[in-house]
Amino acid sequence: MKKTSLLFIFSFITLFSIGTLAMVTYQPELKKKLKETYSTLLENNTNQDSIELVEPIPEEIHAPIELPDFKGRLKKDTYEDHLIAAEGSGIGLIQNENQLNQLLANGVLVEASAGAGYKVDSLTHSVPFVTQNSKKVLEELGRTYEALAGEGNYFTVSSATRTIDQQKNLKKRNRNATAGPSSHSYGVSFDISFIRFNGIRNYDQKAQKNLEAVLKHFQKANKIYVIKERRQACYHITVR
Repeated sequence: MKKTSLLFIFSFITLFSIGTLAMVTYQPELKKKLKETYSTLLENNTNQDSIELVEPIPEEIHAPIELPDFKGRLKKDTYEDHLIAAEGSGIGLIQNENQLNQLLANGVLVEASAGAGYKVDSLTHSVPFVTQNSKKVLEELGRTYEALAGEGNYFTVSSATRTIDQQKNLKKRNRNATAGPSSHSYGVSFDISFIRFNGIRNYDQKAQKNLEAVLKHFQKANKIYVIKERRQACYHITVR
């Protein structure tokens, strides 16, 4: 056998022996490190599985406003219609501030201060809270008005929910105020000014015409009752 072949075989055997010795010597340490790595990965995976996944609350998506062909004149509903609707869809007469606060705490009444197409004025004899369904209708009125009048335009809510105590105090100041129970005291009525648009108090015929067209549409859809109160320069609205 040639010297080159013998040298090659000898070198191979030597390297193989050294490799085997190294495996025997360092295998426990290698096993230990592999075990630690596996344990860490397993622990992390277990922790991730134990986390409760909370689905995000989807934001309310408003469908684009489809403006109808507004025709006809605004019908004048009777105040009896308003009271019957308030008794049927409202929450009963709100007697005083204590009862009002309890309804707010329970979420029966919700705040309605501003939204697309509307803003609530600074109120003195009422509070900016209505039932959840009434707020929904108010939001629809506002968005429809803005779609008709143009982006950024809004009407003004001049009155909302009144307790019986507030209604009595208002009667002392305003002889035109209802002496008996008011639909405002059921949480389903609010007034919209027809002389205040976009925060400006003046007579705007075009804005008033747009507002009346929107109210007429919701009236025909059996969502609201409407009375135009000329002395108070507002539309009295009750959600059905």
